[in-house]
Amino acid sequence: MALSTAGNGPILSPEQVAGILTVPLQKASIFLSLGVRIIESHGPVRVPLLTGSDEPSWHGENEKIDEVEVDFGEVLLLSPNIKSIKSLNRYSNELARQSVADAITAVQQRMVADVAGKIDTTFFTGDGAVVSGQRTEPLGLLNYTGVQEMTAVGAPTIDDLHDAEGLALGAEVDPAALVWVMNSRDFVNLRKLKDNGGRYLIQPDVTESGRYQLLGHRVFVTNRLPADLGTGTNESNIVLMDPSKIAVARDLAPSLTVLPELFGDYDQGAIRVVCRYDAAPLNPEAVVILRGVTAPGA
Repeated sequence: MALSTAGNGPILSPEQVAGILTVPLQKASIFLSLGVRIIESHGPVRVPLLTGSDEPSWHGENEKIDEVEVDFGEVLLLSPNIKSIKSLNRYSNELARQSVADAITAVQQRMVADVAGKIDTTFFTGDGAVVSGQRTEPLGLLNYTGVQEMTAVGAPTIDDLHDAEGLALGAEVDPAALVWVMNSRDFVNLRKLKDNGGRYLIQPDVTESGRYQLLGHRVFVTNRLPADLGTGTNESNIVLMDPSKIAVARDLAPSLTVLPELFGDYDQGAIRVVCRYDAAPLNPEAVVILRGVTAPGA
């Protein structure tokens, strides 16, 4: 659909939004494509959790059965204080009239990249900004409490990777559901590692081009996991996780609105993008973080 000053309604239809923004965002955002659980809701979401129960016991014939206690908890998502991601781009009406196709393509690509990047950065590294005692932004995966950690890893070895898998298995995580997430520097360095048989640890997935496996688990690469944690230490994190144990609540899928007269005194229009998400772990122990990862020789 061409964005013009005549002949189009100010708000794109759902079908058009899916083609211009929503579908590309799902492809561009690594976090949303990991396999996390996405819950649609226009209000706060309370996810009940079974946190534990008493152990059952053996009983003989006609013997009284012991009662067991079951403990429940919950995860709260999309509290009223959680903000939205919003973006506004101006355009001149001359541009809209004279270069519609190229201008809209450029705006589309920029919006997709910016929104997807903001989601990934927040969901991986966000500090869950707190204002007046209330969390106003999602907390990033690297800052979850209760996750399993390996600290001061340095240049990772084969044994380090097996140890991370061992922590996940020790927490009863389904190994078939595990995925690796790492930045491009660590991915390239790990690709150079070989086992005792001279075989590279990271193997291409023969079923799909561009996919890789490490110890049998799919590898996702994103530079939204910083290579130096923003501190100049040259240290990074590698994550092994079951993404199905993370819930993402979506109040508003990315929606694009054309505002042709918003800046009428400048003879300008604008395009606005709004979306609202939140995320939290359902089982933090299903996330294993290798911290303090460095490049070989660092």
